[in-house]
Amino acid sequence: MNPAILDEIRRFEPELAAIRQDIHAHPETRFEEHRTAGIVAEKLRGWGLDVTEGVGVTGVVGTLQGNRPGQRAIGLRADMDALFMTEETGLPHASTVPGKMHGCGHDGHTAMLLGAAKFLAGKRDFAGTVHFIFQPAEEAGTGARAMLKDGLFDRFPCDAVYGLHNSPGLPVGQFATRPGPILAGADFWGVTFTGTGGHGGAAPHLATDATVVLGHFLLGVQTIVARNLSPVESGAVSVGFVQGGTAESPNVMPSSVVVRGTARYFETATQDTIKRRLRELAEGLAAVHGCTAELRYESLCPPTVNDAEKVQSACAAAAALVGADKVGEVALSTGGEDFAFMLREKPGAFMRIGNGVAADGSCHNLHTPLYDFNDEILALGAAYWSSLVQQELGLADT
Repeated sequence: MNPAILDEIRRFEPELAAIRQDIHAHPETRFEEHRTAGIVAEKLRGWGLDVTEGVGVTGVVGTLQGNRPGQRAIGLRADMDALFMTEETGLPHASTVPGKMHGCGHDGHTAMLLGAAKFLAGKRDFAGTVHFIFQPAEEAGTGARAMLKDGLFDRFPCDAVYGLHNSPGLPVGQFATRPGPILAGADFWGVTFTGTGGHGGAAPHLATDATVVLGHFLLGVQTIVARNLSPVESGAVSVGFVQGGTAESPNVMPSSVVVRGTARYFETATQDTIKRRLRELAEGLAAVHGCTAELRYESLCPPTVNDAEKVQSACAAAAALVGADKVGEVALSTGGEDFAFMLREKPGAFMRIGNGVAADGSCHNLHTPLYDFNDEILALGAAYWSSLVQQELGLADT
């Protein structure tokens, strides 16, 4: 084990907490991370890194060369964007922007990677290059693609790329990952049902009612996974938005209604089945009731698939800090992560770091209004990144 890295980073953990809480109080959503990117760039330049801004619109890449000769290069990636949701924590550093909050911990991810950059900038005794990749728009599933389209790995060549995400419910001091698939592919879908609409009180019999179609469709959606996929396959189809009519005129049958949701999968064949059945259900039910249906299906990101060899490097880096008994295998999850696009280009690994659990076993989960990143793990996360550089590029013992 090498706890010296962690001990040294803990000396400036309050600085990381201040950065994290400042970013948390000023959340910025997809491709609007100008203030956050500015903080990142300023800190990196102050520590002596070469900095490139505007990669993939608002992305930032900081590059650090080791003092020892070496041709290998690795990328360490953190996401910067917030969510469109209202915070209810009541904390002193709570969001000051109505309808936006860091409900997934990207503020903490940014601060942890900054901590690693500061530590490594002061200890360049490694062979090769480290690219610190600060990505926008992960929640939209478009930020990684934007950086890649902007030539991320052409401009900043990497032999491997790594990601790190906090996990509420996993105790502080523990890490977890797995070789192969770790997260699902994530898509958005939406259907617009169109009828004639009409007077719901005086002449409902003269209308073609899109709400009736919607009702049958909402039930039918629940059969897609259960009755079209093998019981040993994994997938999910859920509804997250329904809209139709006007609340002030409940006697008016709407001429159109809209439903939107998400789909998750691990195999391309599963994705194809979900898309096909959504279309068949929507169009078939609409036809039966004299309406029409239009399906829009948007593929956001593919499954996140870890390279087995790089998982070993990631686990070794974590074990060097906390012991092998604190590094476990995470369960397969149908959560989505656009880091998957980077893993399709380069071998790498996506690691989970424990965000903590209350004494009673409870926690505030990601994407909930009471969630907050745990500042107690900032130094540990930064130390993990630094330990990973030690594994990959041979950072000397501190």
